[in-house]
Amino acid sequence: MREVQPGRVHLITGGYPPGALAQHDMDYARIRLLELLEERGVQATVGNDFTDIQRWLPGTALMLTYTAGPFLDVEQSKVVRRWLEDGGRWMGLHGTSGGKAKRVEGETRRMMVKSEHHDTLGSFFLSHPQTRRFRVDVSGAKNPLTKGLPASFMTIDEPYMIEIQHPNETDVVLSAELGPDHSGYGFIYDEDTSLQADGKTRVLGYTRDVGEGGVAYIALGHCHSPASQTNHAYDETVENPESMPAAFRASWEVEEYVQMLRNGIDWGVG
Repeated sequence: MREVQPGRVHLITGGYPPGALAQHDMDYARIRLLELLEERGVQATVGNDFTDIQRWLPGTALMLTYTAGPFLDVEQSKVVRRWLEDGGRWMGLHGTSGGKAKRVEGETRRMMVKSEHHDTLGSFFLSHPQTRRFRVDVSGAKNPLTKGLPASFMTIDEPYMIEIQHPNETDVVLSAELGPDHSGYGFIYDEDTSLQADGKTRVLGYTRDVGEGGVAYIALGHCHSPASQTNHAYDETVENPESMPAAFRASWEVEEYVQMLRNGIDWGVG
C-alpha cells in the first residue's frame, strides 16, 4: 500500500455559473490532477468553487485550483491570506487568475475586473489572443517548481496576458516572448500591463512567499472537449487547426508541464 504523505490537498475545479464548464473540460482537469495527487500518495478533498473555503483550509497543506470564473470574495480572501501567512500554500492554474468580467457599453467583448482575489493570488488576467504554438522559457534554477525542467520547451496553449501584482516579491519561473497583442481577440483592457519592459516577454509562471506560506501560479493548461468548446480560435502558428483534436489537451500532454505540476504538489505538501 502506498504511504500517505503528510498534509492534505484541497482541489477546486469548476466554472461559473455553478455547474458550468465555462469553455474548459473541468472533468478532465479534475481527473488528471487527482491522478497526480494519488500518484504522490496525497489525500485530497474536492470542491467546485471557493464557497465555505474556511471549512476546508484547516488541516490543508495545499490549495490547488483550476477555475474559470469562481474567485475569492473579500472575506474569503482574508481567510486565505491568514492561512497562507500561517504556512499554507496555494497553487493556481490557468483560469485561476481570472474572475468576474463586466460589460462595456458599445462593445461585444467584456473587461475583467480586478479584485482582492488577484492581490492574494499575485496576478490578474487581462486577456489572451488566439491559441498558438510558442516556446516557454524556464528560469529560477533553484526554485522547487523548476526541478528537472530544461531551459525551454514548446507547447500549444492560450497565450495568457497576466499583470503581476507584487513584482518585487515575485520569483518568475516561466515566461514567453509573445510580443504585443494586436489580435483584437479576447477581453478588452485599458492598458497592456502584462507586457514586460523589453516589449516582448510575458510572465506565465511564478512563486511568491506569503508569511510562512506561499503562492505558485502557472498560466498554462487550457483544455476543452466538444461539450465545453465548439469554436476554439487558433492563430497562424498552429498548422492545420482544423485537424486539431476536438478534445484539446495540449499542455497536459507536454512532459515538462506535467513535471511542473508534480513539482508544485511536492512544493505544496513537502
